[in-house]
Amino acid sequence: MILSWSAASARVRRLSLSLLTLSRLPPSGGGDAGCCRRFLSSSCSRPDPCNYDLRRVADAANTTLGRFSTSRSLSSIASEGESATCAGIETALDSVVKIFTVSSSPNYLLPWQNKPPRETWGSGFVIHGKRIITNAHVVADHTFVLVRKHGSPTKYRAHVLSVGHECDLAILTVDSQEFWAGMSFLELGDIPFLQEAIAVVGYPQGGDNISITKGVVSRVEPTQYVHGATQLMAIQIDAAINPGNSGGPALMGDKVVGVAFQNLTGSENIGYIIPVPVIKHYIFGVEERGEYTGFCSLGLSCQPTENSQLRNHFRMLPEMTGVLVNKINPLSDAHKILKKDDVILAFDGVPVANDGTIPFRNRERITFDHLASMKKPNETALIRVFRDGKENEFSITLRPLQQLVPVHQFDKLPSYYVFAGLIFVPLTQPYLHEYGEDWYNTSPRRLCERALRELPKNAGEQLVILSQVLMDDINAGYERLAELQVRKVNGIEIENLRHLYRLVEDYSGESIRFDLDDERVIVFNYRMAKIATSTILKRHRIPSVASTDLIDEQNSQEDLACPV
Repeated sequence: MILSWSAASARVRRLSLSLLTLSRLPPSGGGDAGCCRRFLSSSCSRPDPCNYDLRRVADAANTTLGRFSTSRSLSSIASEGESATCAGIETALDSVVKIFTVSSSPNYLLPWQNKPPRETWGSGFVIHGKRIITNAHVVADHTFVLVRKHGSPTKYRAHVLSVGHECDLAILTVDSQEFWAGMSFLELGDIPFLQEAIAVVGYPQGGDNISITKGVVSRVEPTQYVHGATQLMAIQIDAAINPGNSGGPALMGDKVVGVAFQNLTGSENIGYIIPVPVIKHYIFGVEERGEYTGFCSLGLSCQPTENSQLRNHFRMLPEMTGVLVNKINPLSDAHKILKKDDVILAFDGVPVANDGTIPFRNRERITFDHLASMKKPNETALIRVFRDGKENEFSITLRPLQQLVPVHQFDKLPSYYVFAGLIFVPLTQPYLHEYGEDWYNTSPRRLCERALRELPKNAGEQLVILSQVLMDDINAGYERLAELQVRKVNGIEIENLRHLYRLVEDYSGESIRFDLDDERVIVFNYRMAKIATSTILKRHRIPSVASTDLIDEQNSQEDLACPV
């Protein structure tokens, strides 16, 4: 299983950061190698946490990160890397496993149902602590997972310990002690330099046995992660990465320098691996907190200041460089401190260029978002800002930020509520993906624009929509109001689906009113609507009036209200 993104179909949008529309690699022909198709959008400022020294990222190659002198030729680095890589392949053969996954994703148009199960395979490798690292998309929406060692005919039951969908990583374990006999644990290395030789080990399509492909590092920079719809650091290589390679290690010598996870559609031998800083951040985050918590972000949408007239307008001195703040996520700590039209000059002492980049190793540059992505949740960053002709320094706390419209909903069932044949759901991008591959053009335009552009105003906020109307005498005439956002119930503004559910279920009046977009109104006799709901549920074989998350919370609140 492997993911890919099509540069030709990418659309750049401005949200809390740039939005990029991406596509997965189409399903492989036959067998277990099929990959589901999804289209995802993402904010480029959503970073990943990493236990990694920020100043190392900004230093040149001949300082903290300088494992090689910059005077050394790329050819000498490549030749030494090739010999070292060959030496580590034997170890990899006892470390890389094939992962067999049965998964079933939800049906967002009929949220009480799952789609038919499908079988896929991917790769993984063993690290210390009897853990297996693989890609999140290899085990997304899994119902059953097996693993098999190289040279063994036996498959062993595996359990998913943690999944980080934003960074496309997952940790598995196997209970059977027989599986671990003879296994070698791979060590994590560092970020390779350009033209260093690496080997990708895994189980791509085209055969059942292990496969090894070689290549060199072509580029290191923040890249769109298709599965998690985030922009994090990635390494571009020219080794072949095909469906089934996902989750396999990229080796330099006997060290892992990355995890294979996606390729570029329509190109030959352009693949991407997840670098060690991202891998370490994910692993250390799970070890410290016991669970995956996501990636930190400043929550800013920034504009380059490359235009001299723009810089003059904001009274920037000739020696000043930075980016202009356009939008600030209301849920971020920066919203309380920074202002629109501030110019960010530096992040933790690292100067930000007019194009939003910072120094990285030897004459390489990356976007300054990467510095935020290396922070742990609730760590602070020192931001130097130019405001109203004066320089200021602010300490800002970074943490993962909630999106108004989630870009993915893996490993969880969709929320829904049925009342009088009206199906209410929170707006998510997976819901929009049900409109097909060209969902950006085929889904309701207003909902699509809100999904890509709007920011939450309050924690827990959702856009609740009337997804469809199951026809009945009680709702005749309302069928054309589907795909509209629900604004109010009996004059009370809706916060989220849970709020709507409580307002309707706890209501005791004679008639109930829903206010929708375009000033549309739906009114029911409440008692008749409740009776009709039961009939409609039976007719359409819907097991429950609401999803389990809504019902469980309602029951827990009732238990608290009725002490024994």
